[in-house]
Amino acid sequence: MPVAERRTAAVEAVAAMAAQVAAGCDLEALAGLARGAGPLSCEAWEPPAVSGGARPVVAVAGGAAFTFSYAEHAELLTAAGAEVVTFDPLRDEALPKGTAGLVIGGGFPEVYAGELSANASLREAVGTLARSGAPVAAECAGLLYLCRELDGRPMCGVLDASARMSERLTLGYRDAVAVGDSALAAAGTRMRGHEFHRTVVEPGAGAAPAWGVRAPERRVEGFVQRGVHASYLHTHWASEPGVARRFVERCRTS
Repeated sequence: MPVAERRTAAVEAVAAMAAQVAAGCDLEALAGLARGAGPLSCEAWEPPAVSGGARPVVAVAGGAAFTFSYAEHAELLTAAGAEVVTFDPLRDEALPKGTAGLVIGGGFPEVYAGELSANASLREAVGTLARSGAPVAAECAGLLYLCRELDGRPMCGVLDASARMSERLTLGYRDAVAVGDSALAAAGTRMRGHEFHRTVVEPGAGAAPAWGVRAPERRVEGFVQRGVHASYLHTHWASEPGVARRFVERCRTS
């Protein structure tokens, strides 16, 4: 359950746990033990930086409807030379000024379908950007947002597909390969990720699918059209940093 959906309860729970720890633990002794620990045997992760070139603006969806993302994605985009700007599709009526690329990660747009649909000016802006050929990377919630409709409510209409809630939970790790070239990955790129959703998109794949998935059954899924790469699969770009560099380079040249 995302904190954004239960913010008050989450803050109260953390405060209650803090009180329990303060009452039952010798915090000074714990701090002393921590100060006496030796150095870590490995270096902290840091994305490889790319120097030179223009810094295209990459808009990253945030806010209550798009709460699931990896911090490393923004770090990798920045290291690859992008200026990362967060926007809220529930409130912002336009994309950030100068947007050259768009990343829409995970979340629960079905909970906010009415509000997302009502923001017609932003839906139109997203559609215009996608149709221009600009790079757009959408995962799960982002896939739903790009569909023609979600539970009967108009979405961005970038993809000729319809999304709806279902009773079935789709959950599990996936081993996937890029079926063709896209703004995110070259054909043959192998990535691992996971699916977690209670929605269905029909059709499940476009004429040019995003991924070929090997397990639990062999299938293709997702959509690649112009600069758009949209899929249910959540991937962690730190496992394949080249996708962030490829995406930013496409933002520079599209």
